[in-house]
Amino acid sequence: MTTLQERIIPTDLGSEMSRSYLEYAMSVIVGRALPDARDGLKPVHRRILYAMHDLGLQPNAPYKKCARVVGEVLGKYHPHGDQSVYDALVRMAQDFSMRDTLIDGHGNFGSVDDDPPAAMRYTECRLRALSREALLTDIDADTVDFSANFDGSEQEPTVLPARLPQLLLNGSAGIAVGMATNIPPHNLGELVDGLVALIEHPELSNTELQRYIPGPDFPTGGQILGNDGIREMYHSGRGSITLRGIAQVETVSAPGRAEKEAIIVTQLPFQVNKAALIERIAELVNDKIIEGISDVRDESDRDGMRVVIELKRDALPQVVVNNLYKQTPLQVNFGANMLALVRREPELLTLRRFLEVFLAFREETLQRRTRYYLRKARERDEIVQGLLVALGNIDSIIALIRQAENIEVARQSLITVYELTVNQANAILDMQIRRLTALESEKVHQEHAELTAKIADLSDILERRERRLELMVQELQELKATFATPRRTEIIASSSGSLHDIDLIANEPCIILVTEQGYIKRMAVDTFSCQSRATRGKAGTTMKADDVVALFCSAQTHNHILFFSDRGVVYALRAFQIPIASRTARGVPLVQLLPITLEEKITSILPVTAFSEDEFIVMLTRGGFIKKTALAAFGNIRANGLIAISLEEDDHLGWVRLAKATDSILIGSRAGMAIRFAVDHKQLRPLGRATRGVRAMELRPGDVLVGMDMISPEDERDILVVTMNGYGKRVPAEEFRIQNRSGMGITSTKFRKKGDLVAGLGLIGTDEEILLVTQRGVIIRQAARDISQQSRMATGVRLQRLDTDDAIAAVAAVPPNLGDEEEEAG
Repeated sequence: MTTLQERIIPTDLGSEMSRSYLEYAMSVIVGRALPDARDGLKPVHRRILYAMHDLGLQPNAPYKKCARVVGEVLGKYHPHGDQSVYDALVRMAQDFSMRDTLIDGHGNFGSVDDDPPAAMRYTECRLRALSREALLTDIDADTVDFSANFDGSEQEPTVLPARLPQLLLNGSAGIAVGMATNIPPHNLGELVDGLVALIEHPELSNTELQRYIPGPDFPTGGQILGNDGIREMYHSGRGSITLRGIAQVETVSAPGRAEKEAIIVTQLPFQVNKAALIERIAELVNDKIIEGISDVRDESDRDGMRVVIELKRDALPQVVVNNLYKQTPLQVNFGANMLALVRREPELLTLRRFLEVFLAFREETLQRRTRYYLRKARERDEIVQGLLVALGNIDSIIALIRQAENIEVARQSLITVYELTVNQANAILDMQIRRLTALESEKVHQEHAELTAKIADLSDILERRERRLELMVQELQELKATFATPRRTEIIASSSGSLHDIDLIANEPCIILVTEQGYIKRMAVDTFSCQSRATRGKAGTTMKADDVVALFCSAQTHNHILFFSDRGVVYALRAFQIPIASRTARGVPLVQLLPITLEEKITSILPVTAFSEDEFIVMLTRGGFIKKTALAAFGNIRANGLIAISLEEDDHLGWVRLAKATDSILIGSRAGMAIRFAVDHKQLRPLGRATRGVRAMELRPGDVLVGMDMISPEDERDILVVTMNGYGKRVPAEEFRIQNRSGMGITSTKFRKKGDLVAGLGLIGTDEEILLVTQRGVIIRQAARDISQQSRMATGVRLQRLDTDDAIAAVAAVPPNLGDEEEEAG
């Protein structure tokens, strides 16, 4: 007898822990968490479907209680909790969880609002036709291996003989030990097309297969933004796919209520809880994170989903929609991880590898099925051949049987005399007398002929791979014709899916104002209603006593604003990045927004919508040098700025305008002189950024430049000339003839009194409005049509009444679309 000490086996603890943990991990990976790449099922799903097949719950059979199915699965195959089995059964019956459901559920099986299903004692189920045809057909034809169940009392299939790649069709999700899988569902028809293409052209790559299988197709519809995530998933097995719900803007009305614009959500991203989404929207509205929403309600019914998000009257629908995409699960990322079991080992699969594994398995099951039916046909033909021998020698066989002492002697005599097999002899002994009729004899001969042809056909299938591939294609096409449905998820190939700050902000007109001491702010255009000519205007900003307005422009909040400094450096911001402020606020220091030094001064601001190839930036220095550079050269301005122009030692950059090659340039001086010359290459050839430019205008002693604008050939606007004492006029552009560059120009206005100077000069249309800004920050907005048209030598009319210590500092035109929007405000 061995002692206890002799029975103890010394073991290294580290090795034992490693081995035990690995065994546990593989048990979870293979036996519970990861699906098989062949039939796409985890053990629990496979056992449920097989148990239902065993119970006879076919699509045309009556429903049975889910509790009956769960009990069958637990008792025979799945030694785990009943709730886990029921949860798996429920998911296979939910049309919002599975692209093509495998179980036909009767009763409450939950909802997209995450409502729980009814208890298993209340719900009923049976198999769907797709499950029978695509997963369980031929399971009794020795197509797959069976193994013993947990107690050895039953046999269960190790895999189902799938005819479709179920793992790609309905997807799968699972967390194992140290690894996880998350495979999106796909469209059945597209999968069949991809499989057929790969069968016919085995050399197809992942990229080429994507022509047939463009991307996932989720049961809840929605949109996939961009192809990059899909391509990455198909090529590497991992990828992030951006999913977006369907939200459209409609006008809704109710009895006794005025019509309102509303965002109608009809489809959600996959696995998004509708009730939780509505609750999240309400929280964001209450916290004022999303503005413009007045009400949210769920109008979904049996006909489909409908979430109504009513908007306030002043809300911009697209901005609210973009905020919903940014802040709520109306847009989510699906992290794909195409991990599955191949030969009972986890493998990260590409699209091509997925299809190859399935086709290899399908060919194997087809071969096994063919061998099974060939064996059955040969066994039957053996019997039929014995019957034919009996029919040919019926009299002598009857005599032999009558002379035999017992059945065993008769069987042995038949085997010996007629060289029959045991099975043939038994068949003859069991043959009924009615088989001796001529009609029955003919049936036996006909059956033998049919069996001979069938055996030849089945043998040919086993011998020739082309036949097997043809059969696979035929069966796939039959499944597609019966079960394929249109794609539900739209793929938006041109969108990246990412939302930036600009997508969440309305593109509205605004005014940007910069003071002499470097303060900047943004204001809405409707801050200043249109006023009559010769009024005093409104205060546009509160300034220090020694500060004045220096720069001023009108733009859209989505515009790029280029800031040109006196050093010839250009900086860039989006208009919405400039803090919005009230009419009387001072604004914020420019140094908080731009990396400028204390000695550097912004001398020109330019709003740009897009950096097109056919436009130029024209720069004019205080010293009279002018340069034309392609706008595209400024499309990527670094955070610390970009050199825009090279300057002489004492020169500074003054004005910047956008121009086309067909335009002409109008430049004005403080003393009332103006010159106009062409922008074309003859007068002004394009130069690079780090160049100085050429002479624009000859100035009299003491005169300085005051402004610059561009005139296009089709331009019908007038030249607006405004003096510092508040007078102005519109002059027809043709009165300023085109000259050669670097001349002295011609007179643009006559002054009312000695010492008066020009404050601004530029183009204006009769349907536009102008904004005048004084040195003390008073702003007036008035219609250009109210300013009379006069000749170059006229003095103009009063535009604004000024205080004795004030003067006009800047002039800007408001485009017609901005002015029309606010016409009622006046």
